[in-house]
Amino acid sequence: EQSTVPFVVAFDTLLSGPFKTFLDKSNSIGGDVAIMAKMVETAFRTQRAFLITAAKSTKPTEDQLPKVLEATGKQIQAVIGFRESHRTSPQVNHLSAMSESISGLSWVAVVPTPSQYCREMMNASVFYTNRVLKEFREKDKTHVEWVSAWTGVFSELSDYIKQYHTTGVTWNPRGGDPMDNLRDAPPTGGAPPPPPGGIPPPPPMVKLTPKSIEADPTSQLFSDLNKGLDITSKLKKVPDEQKTHKNPSLREGPKPIVKNGTPQAKGPSAPVPKAPRIQLEGKKWFVEYQKDNNNIVVSPTSMEHSVYIYKCENSVIQVKNKINSIILDSCKKTAVVFDSLVSALEIVNCQSCKAQVLNTVPTIAIEKTDGCMVYLSPNSLAVEIVSAKSTEMNILLPTESGEFTEQAVPEQFKTLIVDGRLVTTCTEKAGN
Repeated sequence: EQSTVPFVVAFDTLLSGPFKTFLDKSNSIGGDVAIMAKMVETAFRTQRAFLITAAKSTKPTEDQLPKVLEATGKQIQAVIGFRESHRTSPQVNHLSAMSESISGLSWVAVVPTPSQYCREMMNASVFYTNRVLKEFREKDKTHVEWVSAWTGVFSELSDYIKQYHTTGVTWNPRGGDPMDNLRDAPPTGGAPPPPPGGIPPPPPMVKLTPKSIEADPTSQLFSDLNKGLDITSKLKKVPDEQKTHKNPSLREGPKPIVKNGTPQAKGPSAPVPKAPRIQLEGKKWFVEYQKDNNNIVVSPTSMEHSVYIYKCENSVIQVKNKINSIILDSCKKTAVVFDSLVSALEIVNCQSCKAQVLNTVPTIAIEKTDGCMVYLSPNSLAVEIVSAKSTEMNILLPTESGEFTEQAVPEQFKTLIVDGRLVTTCTEKAGN
């Protein structure tokens, strides 16, 4: 249904612009990503139908509101349910990113700051979009562009809400009853129409007749074997010019030895060093290929920003203010110092790295890392630490005197079978 109401027209602009870019990138990736993106499209079109209802209706009563929002809620749950049933998908990080953010469409039930709620839901997916970037940044730019497109959709949606629905959904004070104006979302696809002339008739039945077996192949085989050396008498000799070989060069015979030697084959060339950079792209800071640099400062930053530190060596990075998340990936002898994080600190594929939090951090994830020291602050003692496939992990806890006490994260475990169940505990050696 067409509409000239400004906030419906603006929503159509979002669908035909940023959302269409996201949909195109999802279709390029294909698989479960394309399937789930189609479900997300249905959710957004359901929200458009809701906005048309709002443009024609007065504000619903408390009893009417759940019914008015029911369609949007069902589409959100459908997207979340798809991710839950496809956790073993190789594209699970893409699915999780969409699933974590799709609840942002619930802004229609939030007052008085729906725009802020939508932006928080966008930030909830950063953990998974970072994983997508980490996996495909050096492999396939389409996935990197997909992440940018997905975050762009909710960034634009948040700005749209802030402009047209600042404190809540804008209803029509002169409109009709919202229950009379409910609209369903238009279908986003369907089965192709049948071919003209109806369904073609089935092909004619073929009469099957069994073939007679003239002789038993097994008895024929034993008969040939009993001939002994005479079994080869029927074989024909192949002329030399008709002989072939998988490697024709072997028919040429041995080559003469060169006294002066032959030039050695070139080995794999050394990787070309890439230029270091510190750059903000959208809402993500990239700190890459830094070496022997102890004066790196990431600023200015905000709570919407995340920092991705990649292949740095012998360097120190300081991150100012409270941001969303930090990833330390494939670094050696590198340290990061930060104030506070909304989401998590991830340390992946690193060697001999350090991290220090000055205020708060909710989660620290350490994976495939050899040698890691994390300095906590008094305000961050409630942190959750998750580790996998890592060694020499140490957490330094602050004391009242201002010093730190070092505690090792267990690396070895003991598993026993108790009452038919596996019970796993840290070994004493690993805990010391």
